[in-house]
Amino acid sequence: MGEFEIKGKDALAFVQYITTNDASKLVDNQVQYSAMCYENGTIVDDLLVYRFNDQEFMLVVNGANIEKDWNWCQKNKGNFDVELYNASDDINLLAVQGPNSRATLQKLTDVDLSEDNLKYYHFKLGKLAGVDMIISRTGYTGELGYEIYFRGDESVAEKVWDEVFLAGKEFGIEAVGLGCRDTLRLEKCYCLYGNDIDETTNTIEAGLGWITKLNKGEFLGKEALKKVKEEQPSRYLVGIMPEAEKFIARHNYKIYKNDEEIGYITSGNLSPTLNKP
Repeated sequence: MGEFEIKGKDALAFVQYITTNDASKLVDNQVQYSAMCYENGTIVDDLLVYRFNDQEFMLVVNGANIEKDWNWCQKNKGNFDVELYNASDDINLLAVQGPNSRATLQKLTDVDLSEDNLKYYHFKLGKLAGVDMIISRTGYTGELGYEIYFRGDESVAEKVWDEVFLAGKEFGIEAVGLGCRDTLRLEKCYCLYGNDIDETTNTIEAGLGWITKLNKGEFLGKEALKKVKEEQPSRYLVGIMPEAEKFIARHNYKIYKNDEEIGYITSGNLSPTLNKP
């Protein structure tokens, strides 16, 4: 992932302008799912907004889009009194997800990770495995889980990794990649940039109207998205389940109704919970 730090008197105003959700609703140490859009309403990227205080925020963007997203933020800085810093090369990020994630990480930190103290889409600053970090109750799997952000070189990252795996050994912790994450986020109906959303899709047709706050102040893409909502999208992102239980419809497969092509598959995989495609 990529991390952009935003600091200054106009930090909140800049985040409001560059993203579609209403960042003014955030309190300190809260996280928000959001998106950045072009002027025509199509999606630059989906992202997380972290609020430290009203003059300090962090945007967490998709790793494949770091350069594009960073250029977009710089291009639209305008007269906002903010300093932007691309911290992507400085920050390590590990996602620890699953039913035993809390028990695993609690062994390594004095920060109370209970639901009462660290609610969903909130974060705490503290030490974990002896390293200063952001401990965030987030993740893109739909499971109970955490994302931990920390600075340091390769040796620091290796130390934290080893400590997490030692703490999770009793629970059978395993290293997994994006293929595993993909099955889980798809069950939860989380969009994947480059598959379900991209620079040819807008937030309304993608079912992301809930992070598109047209009643807040001005933001990039607002007028185009307002028009899309008023006129209704000509297409929608929807979920389907093939009747053939062993058939997985993959990315870019065409969808036909009789002989008419009516759409295409954005993402397809096997649901581990349902054991169906």
